[in-house]
Amino acid sequence: MRGLIVDYCGVLDGPEEDQARWRSLLSAARNNGVATAVLSNDPGGPGAEPIRELEYHGIVDAVVLSGEIGADKPDPEAFRIAADTIDLPMRDCVMVDDSILNVRAAVDCGMVGVYYQQFDRAVVEVTGLFGIEGEF
Repeated sequence: MRGLIVDYCGVLDGPEEDQARWRSLLSAARNNGVATAVLSNDPGGPGAEPIRELEYHGIVDAVVLSGEIGADKPDPEAFRIAADTIDLPMRDCVMVDDSILNVRAAVDCGMVGVYYQQFDRAVVEVTGLFGIEGEF
């Protein structure tokens, strides 16, 4: 696995403590050579600035918004574009999402899917998949 793609709403926009923990985990992933991206079904436009700031501040390598690419999750095209954006094939990517339908669709596309319910559960899977060590 060389790419970590994470949903925004329901995952990265949680309580401030979880947001800080995600930033720490994403930073550790990037320091470990993992390409990172956000894939959100957000329509884009000015309201998407809080999502785009994750890329502007170097927290992730790329932000992909469905409203700007013309494909919403669980459409396979959305996953393909997100993987292409970080220059990886889908089979080398992990998708973290709070929608089981999106996780299933990602798996059907060849990605590894992580169903997000709470940070403490997801961090175990993500760190294990990428061999990332540390406290998050």
